[in-house]
Amino acid sequence: PEEMREEIGDLLFTLAMLARRLQIDPEQALEATNLKFRQRFAWVESELGRRGVALRDAGIEELERLWQQAKQRPDRE
Repeated sequence: PEEMREEIGDLLFTLAMLARRLQIDPEQALEATNLKFRQRFAWVESELGRRGVALRDAGIEELERLWQQAKQRPDRE
């Protein structure tokens, strides 16, 4: 686990340096991705609620189907 943690750290550092080289602020990119994830996850939860299904009771196939639908929706801020 320690070696894997170090390798993941190296990978994250490399990605941050690549983003900077491409003149992209890595923190802003991560924040935007986190926002997009939260919006999509909230939509999945809402859709499950609309269907009367608890998140813990939804199967992986159903969750994947809903996630793909959420990705097709325009992202909201």
